[in-house]
Amino acid sequence: MTAIDRARSVAVVGTGTMGQGIAQVALLAGHPVRLYDAAPGRAQEAAEAVGARLDRLVEKGRLERAEADSARARLHAASDLSELADASLVVEAIVEKLSVKQELFTALEAIVSDDCLLATNTSSLSVTAIAGPLKNPGRFVGLHFFNPAPLLPLVEVVSGFATDEMSATRAWATAAAWGKTPVRCADTPGFIVNRIARPFYAEAFAVYEERGADPATIDAVLRESGGFRMGPFELTDLIGQDVNEAVSRSVWESFFQSPKFVPSLAQRRLVESGRLGRKSGHGWFPYGGEGAAKPAPRTAGPEAAPEAVTVVGDLGHAGVLVAMMEEAGIAVERVGAGGPYIELPGEGQLVPADGRTSVEYADVVYFDLALDYRGATRIALSASEDTSARALAEATGLFQKLGKDVSVIGDVPGMIVARTVAMLIDLAADAVARGVASPEDIDTAMRLGVNYPLGPVEWSRALGQDWAYDLLQNLHECCPTGRYAPSLALYRQAFAAKEEGAS
Repeated sequence: MTAIDRARSVAVVGTGTMGQGIAQVALLAGHPVRLYDAAPGRAQEAAEAVGARLDRLVEKGRLERAEADSARARLHAASDLSELADASLVVEAIVEKLSVKQELFTALEAIVSDDCLLATNTSSLSVTAIAGPLKNPGRFVGLHFFNPAPLLPLVEVVSGFATDEMSATRAWATAAAWGKTPVRCADTPGFIVNRIARPFYAEAFAVYEERGADPATIDAVLRESGGFRMGPFELTDLIGQDVNEAVSRSVWESFFQSPKFVPSLAQRRLVESGRLGRKSGHGWFPYGGEGAAKPAPRTAGPEAAPEAVTVVGDLGHAGVLVAMMEEAGIAVERVGAGGPYIELPGEGQLVPADGRTSVEYADVVYFDLALDYRGATRIALSASEDTSARALAEATGLFQKLGKDVSVIGDVPGMIVARTVAMLIDLAADAVARGVASPEDIDTAMRLGVNYPLGPVEWSRALGQDWAYDLLQNLHECCPTGRYAPSLALYRQAFAAKEEGAS
């Protein structure tokens, strides 16, 4: 099945920011576009706003004047649903209320032709449920654009329980013809991005609630060590705490209050207090006015680096630290068996985050996961109250010698980046096993939809197929609530990796 012909008209119902953005995308792909809104006069206002956007693109040199004029001529405001009768595709972007969407599509079904594709841009409701009252739910799909639709490339093409394969393929091909990067997924709560992204926020908020670190430090570690473009605290301030918390709560409730998706009480209190982020002038951080400077992350003062260390066992993903230490003038002795850890001169051990806590061992300092230990500018360390000052100082000095800022956090199992990445890998593995989406589409969605430095499947391949399982199993023993219990899919993946390693 090929994409919808560009000579055929596309209708967009709902004229907010998203509706206008989708209309602009369809227009610039060459389609005649009709805009409709139930509020009188809104469609005409939206058409004028889209036209103004096209003018700005011309002014910036991103669009030719002739192309903009041609697009304007193809854009029409509809005052009645009946004017959408000749549409080959109708995309809905109205209020997120199931009954309202069902009423709209029931009315549309009686108006449009039998070959018209019906699509919802919902981000939180079930595509299957919206299509429930339709006589022909097979032609109904989800086309979830990301805001702003003209700029962000990702589109989630969602098949409801009754969606025909032909309709889903046609929707995918149309989105691709519009210059987007479509990914296919089943109708699951949160689809791909909003389902798998929950730990990015939830684990950061959990570390904060456990008094492991403050928001500015957690954000800095995830950016400067994990490679994420923004930290979860600053990102949710940008999104809006009410919006982000509502999505988290919706996914949690849709999964029958699974412990994997438990929302944050701290975020709930933030919403209740009216601190919604940038739009209200205060969220996790203050914005505007006096005293609005963003807090700085906690960074350790200078410490002396050890002159020599012993590396015990295989440090895995952190193995590059051996070469980095030698390049920095630190003598390294290698011991093949045991570990993995770096033995410090004072007999303390510097251990890669593994889901355990320092309090369980004598003089252990944990260091967090980094996307790229060479490129990372910050490393987090964790230690218990029983860890010696010397061990912590030597660990701090070692990473400072390697050119890193060091943030010392509380004795939090799994630390910050490691537990976040492990949970992302687990949810992705579970989604693949349940047929939600392919590994390739999941990685594409997470890179393009939320700008992750790697997709979770890529992370898993880079760290080892059993890395996330081992870390989460240790975390589950520390916190046996079910939140960190590895999924069956992750268990199978880890078991296969261990069997392969033993053979």
